[in-house]
Amino acid sequence: MFLFRSSGGLVLSLACCAACSAGFSAAAQNLPPAPPPSQTAPATTGATPVQAGITLDQAIQAAMANDPLFAAAQAHSGSARLDASISRSALLPNATSQGIYLYTQPNNWVNKDAQQGARELPIFIANNSIHEYTAQILLNQTISLANIANYRRNRALAAQAGADLESARRDLVARVVAAYFGVIDAAARAGVAKRAMDESHNFVDLTQKLESGREVARADVVKADLEYQQRQREWSDAQLAADKARLDLGVLLFPDPRTPYTLADEGQPPAPLPDESAVEAAASHNNPDLRSALEAMRAARDDVSAARAAYLPAMTFNYTWGIDAPQVAVNGYDGVRNLGYSASATIDLPLWDWFATHDRVRQSELREQAAQAALTNTQRQLIAQLQEYYDEARVADQQVQSLRTSVATAQESLHLTRLRYRAGEALALEVVDAENSLAQAEDALADGLLRSRVTRANLETLTGAL
Repeated sequence: MFLFRSSGGLVLSLACCAACSAGFSAAAQNLPPAPPPSQTAPATTGATPVQAGITLDQAIQAAMANDPLFAAAQAHSGSARLDASISRSALLPNATSQGIYLYTQPNNWVNKDAQQGARELPIFIANNSIHEYTAQILLNQTISLANIANYRRNRALAAQAGADLESARRDLVARVVAAYFGVIDAAARAGVAKRAMDESHNFVDLTQKLESGREVARADVVKADLEYQQRQREWSDAQLAADKARLDLGVLLFPDPRTPYTLADEGQPPAPLPDESAVEAAASHNNPDLRSALEAMRAARDDVSAARAAYLPAMTFNYTWGIDAPQVAVNGYDGVRNLGYSASATIDLPLWDWFATHDRVRQSELREQAAQAALTNTQRQLIAQLQEYYDEARVADQQVQSLRTSVATAQESLHLTRLRYRAGEALALEVVDAENSLAQAEDALADGLLRSRVTRANLETLTGAL
């Protein structure tokens, strides 16, 4: 008996034909049982440790640490958050400290000054003294509707980047799920190919024994041998596909994809498919693509507001406190106080820019229209994708039981055909056809289990459960 265990705990028992001839039964009993496909690991060399019992959640976490696309999405989300913080700082007062020493060539004229008595005048009108020292703290504040709109836009873009990060995570989860269950499916297919090859080999032995007893013709032996050679090639291809599937998953999980590992048998059957209305409610609240489109729409609207704000005036306030004197001292000549402050207010009124603001407003309005179209399309795609995933998961669950019945029927057909062949009532071609039917039914069941797992995982990813 061969046992195939999936991560959902589903057990498929493939019984060999126990009622065949004594020689065939003895040969079948000597075959070693195939290991569970989720536990199958390739032979390792050296002292490379085996990563044992990797669950689906562990595989997802490992892939999140290694995947470059997810890392790029994380970097983009973090950068967008910092952009929002930077634009917020533009709305708040900023302070700077300034220290300057200025020397100016004298013009050989002397003037009595309240700060330093008789002093030579500087040759440049703009400078106050030959030796001038400045040590000040400056506070600045700019009030502009454009800055407010830019801050809101960057905040929306940060939220959009966060939604895109979640979307990238779910895309990665979908890839990991497909690769994870792909390894299990490939191992199951390799087990099916191995069992079919052993069945074919046993049939070769049976035909040879019957030929030696002059019960069947040589043609039956030739037919059985040709079928056995084909099964050997199919088993080699299945082994190669299983190794490839392991490497594909290893690329997502490890720095070296050749790292040996085994997958855990979760041991629990899948939960019943939830009600469609509950799935729709979860998907509408937890869909990152929809959130991303909504935030992109908000960012486009704020972009329009920022462009229109260029038509309005902007105000700038400045407060300066410190020293601007011929000496670095709180008090100057004759006790004159050097420490003080100055303040200014500036208003900028836009007058004429050759329609540049008008064009920027028009550009932002076009981008807003595109964002609105993208939002509408995302909503339609979400509705269609949700219905598609749910219907596929429902059909896949229903077909698994039918596929199990087909496997059981194919097993019984092979058993009866062998008995008829043993009794001389069936041809070798009928036995070969029965073996092919069983192998095809087992492959179809493996496909059905893989489809059921992947579609269920896609539905859980769409609703945010996975």
